[in-house]
This record gives sequence, structure tokens and C-alpha cells, in this order.
Amino acid sequence: MKISTNPLRDPQDRRLPRIPEPCALVIFGVTGDLARKKLIPAVYDLANRGLLPPGFVVLGFARRDWGDGDFETIAKAAAQKHARTPWSEDVWSRVHGNIMFVPGSFEDDTAFDQLAQTLDDLHKTHGIPGNAAFYLSIPPSAFPIVLKQLGRTGMADNKRSGGWRRVIVEKPFGNDQESAKQLDALVDDVFTPRDVFRIDHYLGKETVQNILALRFANTLFEPVWNSHHVDSVQITMAEDVGIGTRAAFYDSVGTARDVVQNHLMQLLALIAMEEPTSFSPNQIRAEKLKVLRAIAPPTDVAADSVRGQYLPGWVAGERVKGYLEEDNIPAGSTTETYVAIKLGIQNRRWAGVPFYVRAGKRLPRRVTEIAMLFKKAPHLPFDADDVEMLGNNQLVIRVQPDEGVVLKFGSKVPGTAMELRDIAMDFSYGEAFTDSSPEAYERLVLDVLIGDKTLFPDAAEVEASWAVIDPLEEAWAGTTPATYRSGEWGPRAADEMLGRDGRAWRRA
Repeated sequence: MKISTNPLRDPQDRRLPRIPEPCALVIFGVTGDLARKKLIPAVYDLANRGLLPPGFVVLGFARRDWGDGDFETIAKAAAQKHARTPWSEDVWSRVHGNIMFVPGSFEDDTAFDQLAQTLDDLHKTHGIPGNAAFYLSIPPSAFPIVLKQLGRTGMADNKRSGGWRRVIVEKPFGNDQESAKQLDALVDDVFTPRDVFRIDHYLGKETVQNILALRFANTLFEPVWNSHHVDSVQITMAEDVGIGTRAAFYDSVGTARDVVQNHLMQLLALIAMEEPTSFSPNQIRAEKLKVLRAIAPPTDVAADSVRGQYLPGWVAGERVKGYLEEDNIPAGSTTETYVAIKLGIQNRRWAGVPFYVRAGKRLPRRVTEIAMLFKKAPHLPFDADDVEMLGNNQLVIRVQPDEGVVLKFGSKVPGTAMELRDIAMDFSYGEAFTDSSPEAYERLVLDVLIGDKTLFPDAAEVEASWAVIDPLEEAWAGTTPATYRSGEWGPRAADEMLGRDGRAWRRA
């Protein structure tokens, strides 16, 4: 019997919520921090907003001797502690009956056979016609064995399942360009490329998505968004925390591989890309890819890049350890906890405009922002003394934590003299909108279940980003990072790098 579509439900009507088809979300590594702090709370928040279908199952897989009830207890505690939306027992009562668990190790063929059978049984028990997304919330080293198990059992096969099968891969996407290519080949061999979703949670943030709206929905900014008017661009990702419990992982990758290759390269691409012909995933990714392939790494790495490592110091009034004093960090480690890089983009729009990118841990405060610094007026008809406090016009996009946009420009100081100084117009998401922004994973998990790839970088973007980072890593090999005290804005060499260009870091 043919089921007709609802003539009153126009898919172009954005007032209608996007709700997935009946499906399952399988989480590998469900006992880890990511699952407990982000994924399970995201599922609860989606349920609380009415964005999950009645036929929806969360299926955990991990090396634990648990049953469904044990997993449900852990999941409830995680949702109560980390959910964004208010807690509701009524909502949880609808969720908890659809929480299941399969114990086993990644090398256990029997456990994966049981997982495959459990998914098949959902057709009868929950009305789920073979739709499932597999979230690899596991170390990258475990990707190959899990992917091979999914291939062996046929769980990745759309035709066999009778529905769609998708896989979500967390960063880092490889350790360099070559390993990224190998991982892409493995994932694409098990799943079809259109069913592979590479998560970069920064792209799920409302402020990041607003970059596209800010640029392309307004006529105010685009005419000056080029080298004729922009002096420089600064992208900052500062964290006040140290490495926490990630010592083994962090010491093997460092800041450049951990956040610059993915998060900051994606922010740079969104800021610098050309206007897409439509707001479709393929068109947006095509324009981002052009930018990433046009990035020119420093020709003089020693002069135009800085690596740093934090020493003991004070952050937010508390005494904190240095990197080498952190638990499980080898003595004499040369892994960087801070990176600053000067990049260029080889195209007509941005020729000659330096893009300064920096990221670091144990800095004075947590902030991620993009600052467009515009050229100063070519002539000022004021006395020099009256414009001493006047700087560059700036457009600052705050990604976190105080999401919003700041526009800085010169204004006359009230009084009889024509004295000018900078003032700021500040737009804050929290004040302008009554609805709170969804958490990044909340948005991205929903997009995976719907099949919307707009906010997910593809393999070509990942490989192009590594093409920027790999030459730097090769040049840094065997060098020792500069040091900075915890609570400072990085090594002095980072200030000197901009000072040589007659510029300074914006005070974030």
C-alpha cells in the first residue's frame, strides 16, 4: 500500500522541526567522557525538544559487564548532570525504555555478531527499518578494528540493512596527511563516502554558523571583506585549563594537531571563503576547500611561527602546574601547548593580508574569537594628539563563551575638544534571542540522523588542512618550544612575531 505524503507539510517551511526517521544511534566507547558529557545529554535534549522520532534507540557498546538496566542508570545520571534543557522525568520515561547495551571488546567477533542481530531485531521490536548511525567515540587507534568488524558483519551495508547506515568519526582525522588518507580509504571502503560524517564540533556552534549569515545575508560587510580594506585577521582559541587527564593523547599530538588542523582551519575557511551559489552542503564545502588549498604556510617557519609550553603559574587566582609537572608527561617532553602561526591566502581577495592563528592552554581565560582588523583611514584631519587613543576598526566574532559580535570604531569623546577614541557596539546572543542556543553536539547528532552534511568537513578538506600543518611539523621536529608562565598570553616570541609586522595581538 502506497503511503501518500502530507500535502500540508512543505519541506521548505522552516517553521516545521526536522525530525529523523525511526533509527538507532550506536555509540562505541559509551563509557568515555565524550559519551557521558556530550552525546547522552544531547540525546536527552533532543528528546526534550521533541526532535526525536518515537522509534529511536540508543545502543551502547563497551567492554563492561552491564545489562540494559545498568546502562540506563549511567545514562540517566549523565543526562541529569550535563543536559542543557531542564530535567523532566516524563521525557526520560520515554527515553529510558529505548536504551540498550551490548557488552564486548572490539576484537570480539561474537559481540559484534550480537550487535548486528540486535539491530536487525529493532525492526520488529521498535519499528526501525534498518536505519542506524555508528558513533566512534573511541581512540583513533581503534578505528580500523571497529570498521573492519562493521564491514565483516554487514552492519555498514545499506542494502543488507534495508535502511541507511552512517558512521560518525571524531577528530583527530589521522596524525598527518598520509595517515588521514589511509583512514579515509578505510572508512570509505566500509561505508559509502556520502554516509561518512566527520565531526568537528566547532562547526555545530551557533556563532560559527552565524558567520555565513553575517557575511552573505547582509550588504554591509561584503564590500569591505577583502584586501583593499582588511589589514589582518586574528583567530584565537585560548583555554585556561591544562591537559587534564589527556596526557597520553596530548603528548603524542600537541596543540597544532589537536585544534589548529581542524577547528581553526575550519574557522579560517568560513571567514575567507567566497559566497556559495546556494546553501547546500556541496557548495559550501567546495568554497571552503578552495580557501584551504590556497593557504600558504610560512616560508620562514622560524620567523612566522611560535611553539610554546606552559610553566607553573597562576590562573584565575589558583596556582597551577607546568606541563612537564603534569601526571604521565615524560620528563623533557617537547610537545607544544601553544602555537601561533602567520598564514597567507593566495587568491585575489586576500593577497597580502596576514592571517594570524593562535591556540594555547593555561592562558588567562577561555575564549575563541575571530577578529577582522581593518586598515586605518588613509588621512585623518584631526590633531595627532586627539587621535592617540584611536585604533583599527574591528569586527570581532566571539565563538565562545560569550557568543556574539562586537564592532569597534572611533567616536568623539563628549567635551569641547575633538578627541577621538574607540567604542564598541556589542551584540550578544543571550540578550538578543529568547531561545538558548543548542549545544554543538545536539545540533550535529540531529544532522547525522537527518542526513544533513552541511556542517561536516569532507575528506578533501581534512587532507588540505594537513597540507598546511605537515610542513610546520617537519620544520619543528627536533626543536624545543619556548616557555610561558601559566596565566600569560603565550611566549614573548608570539608578540615579537606580530611586532615585526608593526601589529599586536588583539586583547581577547
